[in-house]
Amino acid sequence: MSGCAPGAICGVLGGDPRPALDAMLDALADYGPERTADRNARPAGSVLLGCRHGTGEPALAVDAGAGVVLAADARIDDRGPLCDALGVPHPERGRLADADLVLRAFARWGEACPRHLVGDYAFAAWDGRRGALFCARDHIGARPFYYALAGDRFVFASSVEAVLRAPGVSGALDERMVAARLSSLRVDYSERTFYRAVCKLPAGHALAVEMTGAGFGMRVERHWRPERTPPAAAASDDAHAERFLELFEKAVRDRLRGGPVCTHLSGGLDSSSVATLAARELRRQGRPAPPAFSWLPALDPPPKAEHEREYALIDAVCARERLRVFHGTPGPEVVVDVLRRDGTLEGANFHDEVVLRSASRMGMRVLLSGYGGDQCVSFNGRGHWAHLLLRGRWRTLAAELRAWDWPPRRSLAHLALSLLHPRLPRTLRLWRSGQSVHPPMFIDPGFARRAKPSAPPIPRMIGVRRAQLFFLLNGEIGAALERDRVQAVRWGMEYRYPLLDRRLLEFALGLPPEQFRRVGHSRWLMRHALRRALPPEVCWNRRKDDPARSEPLEDALAEAWPAVRRQIAGSAPSRARYVDLPALLEHLEDGSLSRLGLLFPALHFLDY
Repeated sequence: MSGCAPGAICGVLGGDPRPALDAMLDALADYGPERTADRNARPAGSVLLGCRHGTGEPALAVDAGAGVVLAADARIDDRGPLCDALGVPHPERGRLADADLVLRAFARWGEACPRHLVGDYAFAAWDGRRGALFCARDHIGARPFYYALAGDRFVFASSVEAVLRAPGVSGALDERMVAARLSSLRVDYSERTFYRAVCKLPAGHALAVEMTGAGFGMRVERHWRPERTPPAAAASDDAHAERFLELFEKAVRDRLRGGPVCTHLSGGLDSSSVATLAARELRRQGRPAPPAFSWLPALDPPPKAEHEREYALIDAVCARERLRVFHGTPGPEVVVDVLRRDGTLEGANFHDEVVLRSASRMGMRVLLSGYGGDQCVSFNGRGHWAHLLLRGRWRTLAAELRAWDWPPRRSLAHLALSLLHPRLPRTLRLWRSGQSVHPPMFIDPGFARRAKPSAPPIPRMIGVRRAQLFFLLNGEIGAALERDRVQAVRWGMEYRYPLLDRRLLEFALGLPPEQFRRVGHSRWLMRHALRRALPPEVCWNRRKDDPARSEPLEDALAEAWPAVRRQIAGSAPSRARYVDLPALLEHLEDGSLSRLGLLFPALHFLDY
């Protein structure tokens, strides 16, 4: 593998830090060949910060005069205004590393500095004069930060595996997290990991750590509060769309730094928008257009007639922007390989595995993704109809339902039931169709009774903004980014997510609900803003089904099951006590593709 992924950081506070730091740096080897460390001794103990990085800029910055050492895994955006605020001379700006920029922000604003930083980052700053460690993580959790108390030491790192390598950190599993995952329940990922000893700094939070006579004093506080975003000033649809497009273009442009850059392209609204804006900006800079990677199978043989629509959407974007698209779909060997990885440390995204392998072999290092748009920026307007119903705006609601060809009486009943309980409509639909509301699971029954897995409550989705905030703050986005990062690092790749840009999110949160659902179209703002940039069939497409992608994966899964079953049956997984292994093996022997939502967590969790 040529090149390397972006860097990672780690650090130890207290005790003898060198053995712990060396062990963590060894665990972070995939993040770059270069090791850097800086020691700052003090009478009550010591602190040691380290990083792994590639051939690019180092991730450590030192201000000897102020006694500050900072380790940063960061890509800072909006650098011009930040440099203006910090008084950085123009000749220095182009060569100033991101870690140095974060260090200057910390020197200027102290613990308030995260509120002035835009971009993806996780950093730790040791203030030798105060004898305190200050850590912070970006608003959405694009860069991970894990930590643990290990006897007389506080340790942190960019990966769970690195923290577990530190001496004294227990590898005991958090059984409540395991039970919830095996039961396919929604999990609160904001602070917890699958290991009892390892905590996660939540996205948009900061952590201050000080050594005291009794151990460590720790304080966690939020620095990003999207619920405080003020409403946008009244404006026309075109004015909102123009401002949105300006911010979107800036978010894409900021994520093109470094490279080489490629992009996802599924033919959907989000990935098509990102690919289009990236191609136009790269051409403006005199750089080559990004290769586009699709999850669809190669076009040999020609696709089935019912699959042609999916290819046509991708081809329309490629033709307009002169992009070359590379197709690929996972085979059974990819399924087996990904499922054998440790599901407590990374995700199991089969399609992305194919993209990452292909892009890495072509020398790509940055992969632009449209992930995260659905949750806020290109939101589908969930909650708006319930809001209209409760506010008595029934005429407007009826017009909306007619535009969607939804029978008003049945739709109103559905809305009313969802207000009683968010899961009630789905439960009744399963019951009426004869399907099990609680299908058999692959969790060991005794373990399930002991652990009593439960999901955090889902709030009633009344209003667009309330729904957006729920999806932004429940920790699931950050958890997905963390899992994707581990998978990407294997191939020397880095994901970047323009639609999760803080400036773009805050703009979307301030908009009136009508900007997200109108006249028979969800995701209205995105469609309206990109109507001249995207092919019409892509911009106004309302269908989300993608059989051309899903059917080949189902074939690969069916072909992979015998090999997976042999590997499990021929080994003695230490985690088998958590799983109903006989039921799991019987299901694999039958070759069934049912209950995949329950099967995947069990297969990916087992160590075989």
